[in-house]
Amino acid sequence: MTASVFRPLSGYSEPMGVVKYMGKRLLTLIPVLLGITIVAFLLGTGAPGDPVEAILNRDGTQIVSPEEYEIVKERLGLNDPIPIQYVKWLRNAMTGELGQSFFTNKDIREQMAYRLPYTVRLALLGLAMTVVFGIGAGMVMAIYKDRWPDRILRTITTVMLSVPGFWIAILMILIFVEQLKWLPTSGLNGWKSYIMPGITVSVSTIGVCARLTRTSVLDELGRQYVTVASAKGMNARLVAIRHVLPNALIPITTFLGNYFAGILGGSTIAEVIFNIPGIGNYAIDAVKSRDYFVVQAYVLFTAMVYVVMTMLIDLIYLAVNPKIRAGERVE
Repeated sequence: MTASVFRPLSGYSEPMGVVKYMGKRLLTLIPVLLGITIVAFLLGTGAPGDPVEAILNRDGTQIVSPEEYEIVKERLGLNDPIPIQYVKWLRNAMTGELGQSFFTNKDIREQMAYRLPYTVRLALLGLAMTVVFGIGAGMVMAIYKDRWPDRILRTITTVMLSVPGFWIAILMILIFVEQLKWLPTSGLNGWKSYIMPGITVSVSTIGVCARLTRTSVLDELGRQYVTVASAKGMNARLVAIRHVLPNALIPITTFLGNYFAGILGGSTIAEVIFNIPGIGNYAIDAVKSRDYFVVQAYVLFTAMVYVVMTMLIDLIYLAVNPKIRAGERVE
């Protein structure tokens, strides 16, 4: 591989470049985190319906006295002005206190901690499928550009991008449950229970990842170091795996990080259809019952997952991109 020409920024060693880069990233996240808390709070308080009425009159047939209404409203802290409610909620959220569900009276933090492992397992399986099949297919498409493997895989990925996740889930239930009886319909029954949900959350993403990998790898294949390696007689597949793929990983890493954050934040379609008691299923139940404390906690958790994944992606950039580590720029 040919060496890139860099000019160091004056006064920066490699550790200082890392510290400065991460410091800037952390500073930019402060207003983002503040905005996240405001949005999470407003999505709860601004949701349609009256939470007090929903608690006291769940089936719509009860007569609620003004005294009962005021007692519950005071207990929930809804008599305070919106800014005061926000400050109290933010203070509690910063200490990990997310409140209790209106309807179950169970601690929201404990409920989310109980449900999170199910969502994590589903997210890891979906990510593994995306990495193996998405990057693998993209590499094949790039190596065999415009030949029959590329044409076939491009057609397959187009179909994968076009089919909705819920339709995939229903189709798999019809084939693997009703006809072949290989897998359980829903609920948790060992590792087999995660196969169909994992496929559901990863099918369209595999198509996106494959096409993104193809584009990134083809861009790298046109660079000078590949030409030099080919002139020296190096095997094309070996060059692609050892040199081209690592250099093409940055856009792929960004995509995979955001994808994993999305699933970890709650893959609602798969969890609801296959009855997995994860974070997404919990949020859907909260929306249906107007349990806005749970909705606030879910929105805050999901946004925080994206923030954390952004930081992890930046750390990966530091590992794979020497320009960032050294505080350098390309001339």
